[in-house]
Amino acid sequence: MKSRLPAFLNLRRIEGRIVALFLALLLLVQLASLAFTRQTIQANAERAIDAKLATAGRMMQRLLVQQVTRERAAAELLAADWGFREALGRGHLEQQDRDTIRDALANNGERVGAALVAYLDLDGRLVTATRPDVEGLLGTLGRSSEGELPALVPLNGQLLQLVAVPVKAPTLMGHVLMGFALDDTPLQDLKRLVNVDAMFLSAEPGRPWTELVSLLDPREREQIGAVLNAQEPGVSVLRSWGDQRWQVRLMSLPLLATPAATQTRAAVAMWASVDEEMAPYRQLQLSLLALTLAGLAAFAVGSIFTARRISRPITALAQSAKRLGRGDYETPISAPSTLGEVSELAGAFEAMRHDIRDREAQVHRLAFWDPLTGLPNRGQFGPRLAERLAQAQERPCAVLMLDLDRFKHVNDVMGHAFGDRLLRSVAARLQALQFGSGFLLARLGGDEFAMLLDQADEAGALDLARRIHQDFETPLRIDDQTVDLGASLGVALAPEHGREAGTLLSRAELAMYAAKRRQSGSMVYHSALDAGSQEALSLLGELRRAIEQDELRLYLQPKVDLRSGQIHSAEALLRWQHPQRGLVPPLQFIPFAEQTGFIRQLTAWVIEASARKAREAHAQGLPLRISVNLSTRDLLDQELPAKIAEQLARQEATPAMLCLEITESAIMDDPQRALNTLTTLSGMGFRLSIDDFGTGYSSLAYLKHLPVNELKIDQSFVMAMERNDADAKIVRSTIELAHNLGLDVVAEGVETLAHWRLLAALGCNEGQGYGIGRPMPAADFLPWLARWQAPALDATDTANKTAAA
Repeated sequence: MKSRLPAFLNLRRIEGRIVALFLALLLLVQLASLAFTRQTIQANAERAIDAKLATAGRMMQRLLVQQVTRERAAAELLAADWGFREALGRGHLEQQDRDTIRDALANNGERVGAALVAYLDLDGRLVTATRPDVEGLLGTLGRSSEGELPALVPLNGQLLQLVAVPVKAPTLMGHVLMGFALDDTPLQDLKRLVNVDAMFLSAEPGRPWTELVSLLDPREREQIGAVLNAQEPGVSVLRSWGDQRWQVRLMSLPLLATPAATQTRAAVAMWASVDEEMAPYRQLQLSLLALTLAGLAAFAVGSIFTARRISRPITALAQSAKRLGRGDYETPISAPSTLGEVSELAGAFEAMRHDIRDREAQVHRLAFWDPLTGLPNRGQFGPRLAERLAQAQERPCAVLMLDLDRFKHVNDVMGHAFGDRLLRSVAARLQALQFGSGFLLARLGGDEFAMLLDQADEAGALDLARRIHQDFETPLRIDDQTVDLGASLGVALAPEHGREAGTLLSRAELAMYAAKRRQSGSMVYHSALDAGSQEALSLLGELRRAIEQDELRLYLQPKVDLRSGQIHSAEALLRWQHPQRGLVPPLQFIPFAEQTGFIRQLTAWVIEASARKAREAHAQGLPLRISVNLSTRDLLDQELPAKIAEQLARQEATPAMLCLEITESAIMDDPQRALNTLTTLSGMGFRLSIDDFGTGYSSLAYLKHLPVNELKIDQSFVMAMERNDADAKIVRSTIELAHNLGLDVVAEGVETLAHWRLLAALGCNEGQGYGIGRPMPAADFLPWLARWQAPALDATDTANKTAAA
């Protein structure tokens, strides 16, 4: 069995998250404090070492000065030697005297540790020396170094401190020159006095530093040598070698240049351990770490206690919420904690329990009762009908479906509030007819009502329908309005027409729509009605296969600019190339597609095909815009703009390549939803057109609010305008109205040149009709367009026709 972690260790629980948050914050603060302390200690140690190295540099200067002072005293002792001066006092020095002087120089130099001893006459010429390579140093006499340090001279891999003293007996006879090589004496003194290691270095031009004198063993020399090669004098730098960190500083030593070494550099490297300097602070860091751990432990205990005071009441409220989820709305929820916020949460849960209980009752009523009429709804009628059929399958009953005639027209003209009052009045009329104890009346939605008549045969059901029609002959009066009622009823009988509730309802609905189409008032279901339904299902399946098997064809009919005679646009038309029926006219399948809702798939196909053809035309340099018709179902689809945008993106087309045409009736079915969709499409850049303008009703009230760009005059007005003055006036008025509203006008039904001339004279923008071009397959349109030539128009005839209009 899988073990469960304690709540304060489970990060999925609020208790664990509170503990983790508190400890994380404390740990973050403590780690930041430790890091800051360590950084401060290290910075202080580095500053102390830097000051220590600066002191060591000054100490090295003094040690070198003291050493030069001792060396000068040794040189003066030699110059005061009586035998030495006696040999010099003879004036002309023979070779024997020179050898005597050299021996004296060598003996005295060896006694005082001089690496070089030479004697120079009054003119500065070399008399004799203990080494043969002294000639190059003669030029350094009389020069001194700048600064406090004594002068150093590089000679054969050594740095010599030169000391020159006069020889008098008693008059000035010459000079004794002594050179003392730097040794480790200053380094030892520096280590003893300030505990700083040091090393004398030199470097030839372009070469790395070379060790001259140090106190290090060979391994340490190799490690520090690699570090010092990247070091420049005068700067303190933190370096690492071995297992420690060191602060290193180079101090330049002044050199007197010789012909043999004109650019040689010399320096003393000094370093001290940073880790040793920080060692006294390690105990402090350990103490701080111990305090941090103790604080974390104390904080953990406190955070666990605090988290439990918060989590346990919340857990109790979670159990109450589970009871609510199981449908227990009767057990009260009490406050499980004294914490103010938790008490408020408990109070909110208690208020929620009351609200859910009340809302559950309301939802139950809404689920099974119609809120407008107070009648049972479809959700209650279906189960009760099924229950009735299950109880007595052989006992007859009848289902009647009622749909009001012209209700949509009344609702659109008088408003939805008036329509609601009309539905309530109809429900009251039906309830008042008193059809017996086995009668159930329900409103299924919209203006549809259903009735269950128990123990009724066909005669009883038709008698009920007759009584309803007879009652509806009396008009309804609502406020000051009189409304004539009419209804279509469909009847389905059990068990003759079905033994299931769904079957009876669908067949009663089928009979009701048949009665509405035939205007027969009422109709009983019969099998012939299903034959039509099967044919419709077959046609729908064939339409689906038409899209899948590429049987649809795009046709284009050109639209001409009546002024210039140029063609920049066309209307998209749909044809169906059926494998058995041949080319199916649109009137044989478009109305059915609109009725079933399949028109949306057809519209999508036309839009994509039109966008593809428009992009092809633009690629050939032809700015073609294609008009596509939208149905009522398309216009009421709130996702239509997004779908069209996706199709254009697939075809790499732009909204400017399409014009979307809508009919007046499509707009009037739901003006507000239509306006919302059209506004979105217009904002995307589509050109919008109202098709068949003048054949609808009430559209002028909405026209000024619609974001349309053009009107299309129906062909019935255009084709008769030559012989009918009324139609000509309608066309002229429509063109003037559109232009005053800033809209273009397209005329349909342009069959003759006379139509063209007259429409052009009236200011119509574009024309469309057989007189310009018949609908043709999309593949033939662009070649036809390349051959197009506008016919010549007679200006005199046009003027006469204009005057007649």
